[in-house]
Amino acid sequence: MAKKFQPHQINKVSLHECHLSDGCIVVIDVLRAFTTAAFAFGSGAEEILTVSTIEEAFAMKEKDPNLLLMGEDMGRPIPGFDFGNSPVQISQSDLTGKRLVQRTTAGTQGVVRSKNAKQILTASFSVAEATYRQILRWMPEKVTFVITGTKTGDEDLALADYLEQKLLGRRPDPEPYLKRVVDAPESLGIQSKSYFKDVQIAVLLDYFPFAMQVFEGNSMRKIIS
Repeated sequence: MAKKFQPHQINKVSLHECHLSDGCIVVIDVLRAFTTAAFAFGSGAEEILTVSTIEEAFAMKEKDPNLLLMGEDMGRPIPGFDFGNSPVQISQSDLTGKRLVQRTTAGTQGVVRSKNAKQILTASFSVAEATYRQILRWMPEKVTFVITGTKTGDEDLALADYLEQKLLGRRPDPEPYLKRVVDAPESLGIQSKSYFKDVQIAVLLDYFPFAMQVFEGNSMRKIIS
């Protein structure tokens, strides 16, 4: 029988508090950074380097022109970047063997700021089951979910709540949690067709069989759990 986590071992913190957390940290950005990252790995990417600033991303590309830049600034595409922050766009690209640099307003900030973590996973609904299994494999004393959403963050909190139920040994119905993503202010506040398609792809539960772990140097790689 799998070990169950007790409620006091599971924490949920904001982007502004994550630097105080330690242990196993799961940085969540459903809309859209870590859905986009999952689809980048699904398209063949080998590694994604997460950074805080646009300047860091350009500096890394200057040193290694083979790097591809992916991300956004306050939701807007960044001139000079190869890709925006769209899982639909990235899913249509062949990234076999490519290394990317990702910079976003919320998701990658959570990774960079979680300096005291023993282990870091990045998560979206696309990799929910694999993320859950990796946490179980580690059996950490505590798990901290970082809610990075820039509005209410309920789309990220929905995934944290869903994973918490699974860690407590329950079998939650995923539909109410996925509906929270669709109904979140982050989803409803942007009316473009392309963003609507990104929201639709963000609720494809367990689309990939891998989790996404951050290693030394803020290097994100997919791992099979």
